[in-house]
Amino acid sequence: MLRTAKALAEANLGARRMWRALRAVRDQLPSNRPLSSVRVLAEDDRVVVREQNLAWEPESGQTILDFSVEELAEKVAPLVYAAAQEAKANASTAEEWFELGLEFDQVGAHDDACGAYREALALDGQHVNARINLGRLLHHDRAYRQAEELYREALKIEPMNVIAAFNLGVVLEDQGAIEAAIDAYQRALSIDPGVADVHYNLARLYEHHGDEQAAARHFARFNALVGRREE
Repeated sequence: MLRTAKALAEANLGARRMWRALRAVRDQLPSNRPLSSVRVLAEDDRVVVREQNLAWEPESGQTILDFSVEELAEKVAPLVYAAAQEAKANASTAEEWFELGLEFDQVGAHDDACGAYREALALDGQHVNARINLGRLLHHDRAYRQAEELYREALKIEPMNVIAAFNLGVVLEDQGAIEAAIDAYQRALSIDPGVADVHYNLARLYEHHGDEQAAARHFARFNALVGRREE
């Protein structure tokens, strides 16, 4: 938070506006997501939050359509990768390794990201976000059982982590364990009923099962949540 505030202050946005924007970002992210998982930047005279290929203005909630992001990322990625490689020599705490994992993750350095998250977990076995992110990378590699185990361990440490519950639902669905996936998605909704993607996935699964009423209910909730986000 302080590092981000310093960067915004250097952009001369004004203290009141800077803190209003940071509070908005904090409110818009799930409670278990650290500010370091996104990039908060000053672009021209506005504050912009960037997360992979998504961008939005926290003050208005408006999504930004930026068709040059992918091209820019390709140019910046080598610089980020080089800086992260250099920083590896000085990483000593679990949080520093986790931050390195995020840097490698965002430029697609899969093996380096996995290694950094593993180092974070070796230093702090209770680091939930490192466990979730490592699980996500293994999930992408179709190492479903390993990913499932990491998500379940994350939920044991932090039972109210909606991301771990949602990811668990996805990996169970990918393994064909539909009933277990529904249970995991329902658990995610019990933690945070406002996650649109959970409603969408549940609607699909209920539709596949022939439960038209439940499917319609979750599709309606999904549409309402997405519509509110786009307003």
